Amino acid sequence: MKRFALIGAAGYIAPRHMKAIKETGNVLVAALDKSDSVGILDSYFPDADFFTEFERFDRHIELLRRKGEGVDYVSICSPNYLHDAHVRFALRVGAHAVCEKPLVLNPWNATALAELAAEANRQVNTILQLRLHPAIAGLRDRILSAPKDKMFDVDLTYVTSRGHWYMASWKADVAKSGGVATNIGVHFFDMLSWIFGEPRSSIVHISEPKRMAGCLELARARVRWFLSIDRRDLPEPPAAGKPATYRSITVDGAEVEFSEGFRDLHTVSYAQILEGRGFRPEEVVPSIEIVSAIRHAKPVGLVGEYHPMLKR
Repeated sequence: MKRFALIGAAGYIAPRHMKAIKETGNVLVAALDKSDSVGILDSYFPDADFFTEFERFDRHIELLRRKGEGVDYVSICSPNYLHDAHVRFALRVGAHAVCEKPLVLNPWNATALAELAAEANRQVNTILQLRLHPAIAGLRDRILSAPKDKMFDVDLTYVTSRGHWYMASWKADVAKSGGVATNIGVHFFDMLSWIFGEPRSSIVHISEPKRMAGCLELARARVRWFLSIDRRDLPEPPAAGKPATYRSITVDGAEVEFSEGFRDLHTVSYAQILEGRGFRPEEVVPSIEIVSAIRHAKPVGLVGEYHPMLKR
């Protein structure tokens, strides 16, 4: 049984990590969040120690370490801009890191973490659950078996509605979240670069607080992408009782069906990490390069080839 600590226990994604820790037969011994609305802990690890101040959490983890009861892993679900510092904390206390995406906001930070992990003889792992989705893995196999000079045309559309709270949170601060392309899009860009190869060029057509769109050329694909958190961008009203979300990827005009099968992917991710087969910092560099370039690009407007959603 491995011992885990969790940073960011009150966030949206944290329960998936708690569930994964429990389902892989391990224990959460300590958790941290500046918010104390963490009753969800009782459903998984009611005996976990909890802190709202990092300094006390840090001292507690260090005390456990000195007693020979340190944590083996630190799971990180904090805001994006804090990931780098919290991974460094994990390495400092002698633990492996399990970090939500994006691992970092800048590619050079990923390289630095890889070096620190090697020095500490510890692993830095990123949750990239789309790589573990059977439909996505099957698509990659088909692309790899196609003629090497074949270029594919890909359309990525992702609209995931967010309420007014979003614009008042850290997620609306580009310096903290990386903006829409990073916050809701980095796992798609990772998936696409994993399947179609390294980025070659990038154009941003629109860049707004709630939506972004552009064209990306990868080694084996031309990608038109559109990302939005605005409910008005949904192609059609959501069905009753269904999330206000639209997700679509087409390859050469054919839809890739992967709407189901997400529920247990964090547990699968943890199982791989515990076997030493997690995704390392160097593997996420292409996607971090993509979103970093998008963040710093000057939008060109509706010129040339652009995503069909922009015609609306």
